[in-house]
Amino acid sequence: MVDVSIAGRHGELPGHLATPAGAGPWPGVVVIHEAFGLTGDVRGIADRFAERGYLALAPDLFAWGKGRFACMRAAFQELSVGSGRMFDDLEAARGWLAGRADCTGRVGVIGFCMGGGFALLAAPRYGFGAASVNYGRVPSDAERVLAGACPMVASYGGRDRSLRGHAERLDGALTTLGVEHDVKVYPEAGHSFLNRNSGALAFVFSKLAGAGYHGPSADDAWDRILPFFDAHLRGAGGARAEGGEG
Repeated sequence: MVDVSIAGRHGELPGHLATPAGAGPWPGVVVIHEAFGLTGDVRGIADRFAERGYLALAPDLFAWGKGRFACMRAAFQELSVGSGRMFDDLEAARGWLAGRADCTGRVGVIGFCMGGGFALLAAPRYGFGAASVNYGRVPSDAERVLAGACPMVASYGGRDRSLRGHAERLDGALTTLGVEHDVKVYPEAGHSFLNRNSGALAFVFSKLAGAGYHGPSADDAWDRILPFFDAHLRGAGGARAEGGEG
């Protein structure tokens, strides 16, 4: 597991690359961090995918900014308009992974909270083969935004007051569009239930928003996410996708 730097449209984009043991090529996964940035928890999620046999890249979308809060503000502004530097960086990350000799060319995307919102909006773009959206905000015009989306697995917490109704909106939009999907709400979980965050900011967030890791829900979500990615990203015989597209 190494730190890497890739060429993006706006300059160098650093990230954490987790490589499986043995010989490739492997399918790839872009792991999009929460508003807390590229934390040890996010690096661990990339490592988990590597253990499953995926070449996993967790880009640091906040590396260019001047302070975490400025980056968070910029990220949510981009999510509201659906474009910007961070979207460009995600496209660069997918292309970099897909173009590697040790990647099959099939690439999925997974995101959490803020990253879940980016993963959702990236699902119809950039040639991803599968997307995992975890407590990501769903736009009111979801059917328009998600037209042409790749297969999607999504998880939400029933106690997450900030995203009430979003799972149902997502499920309805994907059903109408005919996109293969698996959307589930965990009644006992709140926001950020898949993430093991630490530090003062995470502590305050958990107290104010009722957010935090919930083991039983997290375990069940992973039991859905990983097989879903296996089904959609592991091509016949692991053959390389033509042109590096997912």
